[in-house]
Amino acid sequence: MKFARATGSAKFRWGAVAGGLAAAAMATAGVAAAQEKVLRVGMTAADIPYAAGQPDQGFEGFRFMGYMLYDPLVLWDLSSADKPAALKPGLAESWSVDAADKTKWTFKLRQGVKYHDGGEFTADDVVFNFEVNRDTKAKHYDPKQAAQVATRIPDLKEVRKVDKYTIEIITHTPTAYVPYEVSFWFMPSKAHYDKVGSWEAFAKAPVGTGPWKLQRVVPRERAEMAGNKDYWDRDRVPKVDRVILLPIPEASARTAALLSRQVDWIEAPSPDTVPRLKQAGMQIITNGYPHNWAIAPSRAPGSPWNDVRVRKAANLCVDREGINKLLGGLSLPAKGHMPPGDLWFGKPSFELGYRPDEARKLMAEAGFSAGKKQPIKIAISTSGSGQMQPLPMFEAIQANLNECFFSVTAEVMEWNALTAFARNPANHPDIVKAGVDSVIISRAIQDPFSAFDRFFLPNRIPPGGSNWGMVDDPEYNALIQKASQTFELEAQNAVLGELHAALVNKAEWIWITHDVNPRALARNVKGFVQAKSWFQDLTSVTKD
Repeated sequence: MKFARATGSAKFRWGAVAGGLAAAAMATAGVAAAQEKVLRVGMTAADIPYAAGQPDQGFEGFRFMGYMLYDPLVLWDLSSADKPAALKPGLAESWSVDAADKTKWTFKLRQGVKYHDGGEFTADDVVFNFEVNRDTKAKHYDPKQAAQVATRIPDLKEVRKVDKYTIEIITHTPTAYVPYEVSFWFMPSKAHYDKVGSWEAFAKAPVGTGPWKLQRVVPRERAEMAGNKDYWDRDRVPKVDRVILLPIPEASARTAALLSRQVDWIEAPSPDTVPRLKQAGMQIITNGYPHNWAIAPSRAPGSPWNDVRVRKAANLCVDREGINKLLGGLSLPAKGHMPPGDLWFGKPSFELGYRPDEARKLMAEAGFSAGKKQPIKIAISTSGSGQMQPLPMFEAIQANLNECFFSVTAEVMEWNALTAFARNPANHPDIVKAGVDSVIISRAIQDPFSAFDRFFLPNRIPPGGSNWGMVDDPEYNALIQKASQTFELEAQNAVLGELHAALVNKAEWIWITHDVNPRALARNVKGFVQAKSWFQDLTSVTKD
């Protein structure tokens, strides 16, 4: 099995960088930890997430920078490990849609919320932050933030101030998804931006309303946060003094850091190290969550994936149970876009599974054989938010597909490079030049918009969304529109089940697995509740 030429060098490079940077950063962190209660976290990211409002580094950036420093209008309830995370009031105490005009939403803002510098959060901050991410002519527009969140609030046409504590959101068309969309949209301080004059300066000393305050950032090395003892939600005032974030993209380096007590917490431990971690007394915590790890194929003109027989063959030639064993059982083999048993799973007639003979038959019908294989090139990262163990998983997929008349290679890159790569559509000249016809990017599927609209609607083709493959199917389009305009929850769920069945029946993606969000914690870390979410709440965590 061979990768494209970038693979080996990428693995070596990030291993060396992680070792060097982590050693320097964690030596200092150890001294600090001896003086106060400090939680040290080893992230999978290769760099510290962007701190000025809307973070990069995928949902790991949202988890460890966005929701720690800032709040959105609507929050996710991360207090339970037993039920899926649901929406709850955040900076908005309540919201409602106009019964006569469902393009108008009213949000009543929480009064008395203070920014980290003591300034008050008001409707002016909401209007300001809409312009930051959507008004390219505004002097405070930030393309860096817009790249992270604009595609998550695409239905928002306008934000109006009604009074100091009330805003009105106008959407392009009626949609029931507005509360979900604004849950990904953070509220940096307008007054602080006006004071410092640029987002570059803001990122060095950010001011939000969240439960943590950023004290120091050293790019690619560390970020230090202090608990916000004046946080507006008194039930979520942090219990440790500080959190130190350390970017350690290589799984073996993260494991070594935890075993040597240089960190207290690591994301995504390598499955083959789990027995050793358990033997050393570490806590291995897992939980199902709305995660999707799949091959998104190009549907641009001329793509080999436009033949449904080829897509179905690929879905039938992946040994998902074998990959689960590779991951030490830390995954849930996929049966479709949504996890098995999900509320939106529906009743698809095409069943995913490992049936290579059936796959080869479909490939033969499409004109391929052992002597005439279909070349496929997949863009994938070395690590990253929700990417699990991407290179070993790719090797397994590559071996499977190569036995079913495919010839698979990889274009391997760092996580942020991959997400930037996928912000262009599949027919972009740079992507065509690279010969890439599919991408593997872990995806969050926790709400209807995130799960379906942004991947399968033609108006979500980049830069309008995450429909990298340029899917445009009349059946999907009609069902997505119907679901988004169905305001009664049970009826909406039924429509989404129909949509999911249609996606699976047409094998729109090649679905591989769903993560169980593994992380390893030192034995003296207490109080953590792992929510069924991409996001987690560190405010309840203590250290003995």
